[in-house]
Amino acid sequence: MTVMKPRTRRDFMRTAAMGAGAAAVSTVFPAISADADDAILVGGLHDLSGFIDFAGIPMNQIMLMAIEEINAQGGLLGREVKGVVYDPQSNMSLYSQYATQLALKDKVAVVMGGITSASRETIRPIFHRFKTLYFYNTLYEGGVCDRNEITLGTTPAQTVEQLVPHTMNLWGKKVYTIAADYNYGQITAAWVKRYVEQNGGEVLSTDFFPLDVTNFGPTISKIQEAKPDMVMSVLVGTGHLGFYNQWAAGGMKDEIPIASTTFGAAGAEIEIIKPEVANGIITCYGYYPQIDSPMNNAWVESVKKRYPDDTPFLTELSAFTWEGMMIWADAVRTAGSLDRMALIEVMESGKEYEFPSGRVTIDRKTHHAIRDVYVADLQDKQYVIKEKFSQVQPVDTQTVCDLEKDPNANKHYEISLN
Repeated sequence: MTVMKPRTRRDFMRTAAMGAGAAAVSTVFPAISADADDAILVGGLHDLSGFIDFAGIPMNQIMLMAIEEINAQGGLLGREVKGVVYDPQSNMSLYSQYATQLALKDKVAVVMGGITSASRETIRPIFHRFKTLYFYNTLYEGGVCDRNEITLGTTPAQTVEQLVPHTMNLWGKKVYTIAADYNYGQITAAWVKRYVEQNGGEVLSTDFFPLDVTNFGPTISKIQEAKPDMVMSVLVGTGHLGFYNQWAAGGMKDEIPIASTTFGAAGAEIEIIKPEVANGIITCYGYYPQIDSPMNNAWVESVKKRYPDDTPFLTELSAFTWEGMMIWADAVRTAGSLDRMALIEVMESGKEYEFPSGRVTIDRKTHHAIRDVYVADLQDKQYVIKEKFSQVQPVDTQTVCDLEKDPNANKHYEISLN
């Protein structure tokens, strides 16, 4: 098993200072071809407008920063790397249109994109069909089985399984779940129920809400009557942020604590919701900007230096987009080629990558990340990390996906919890 050496703080700060100016470092790194016709193209397909643009904009910023960093190190195969960015506007028709365009017209070498599960399942089959390597860097409900996709986002078996016992040990065994009414919310709520019951608890009720629902008054009354020990929130998007404000306004914040599989996952929530409302919400993710390691501290500073006026939210989504770019670039260097299957074989080889989030390995069976995850308590817009779990496997997806046995798989399985 080979290990990518961690980059030092000096490496990160040097790259941040150089920015996109490859010419400034020609004495250190090989010169690269700046011929537009010779550039290696990377597709970016993130919502830059629409209901989830607060997640897509930082992901795009970090993708472009990673491209600058790769070019500052001499590019790939002696060639410049360039981004081809489209805004699908949270519209599935546009996702389909732009995915096809990236694959057939632009002929990009790789795509970073998709945020919601609906967007992923719109574009994933397109990239599979046209043999365009695809990275999905967002936490989701698990179950994708596709050798053409590298999935860096966490699944419920990696985060919810840690979050549930941690919070039940703090607060009690009676849980009330509120969730977004689409596949991520429905499936994750089912996992919550599974893990609560495995830990000797009970889910008193599970309520689902369309993404455009903003009034949670009736639900808050139901929760008050049920008297749970805690609320587990699987709500999604800016509309659902109304729940937290209404919860605090109703005097419930100090009565019943909240854990969430989603709050702060895209970052904007922490800025939108006042600290007196959000303080004390506990989450579990594969990345927090407060991870105290030399590598993460240097990376956070490099992001701030690159984007001093519009610093992107550093979350699992944006950090894993950077990881995706670095894993892909390493595979190109290692293979000495852009051949898709050669790159896939490099990533399947068991390499360990040291990143700001911790150690990452691509699981050969599922193409999901094996990674460190963290439980954190939000206080005054800062995460206080309470617990770390090392090298957590995506065991949920491993129950339905084995790409070693079926390398031609092309399916999103709904994992049975019966």
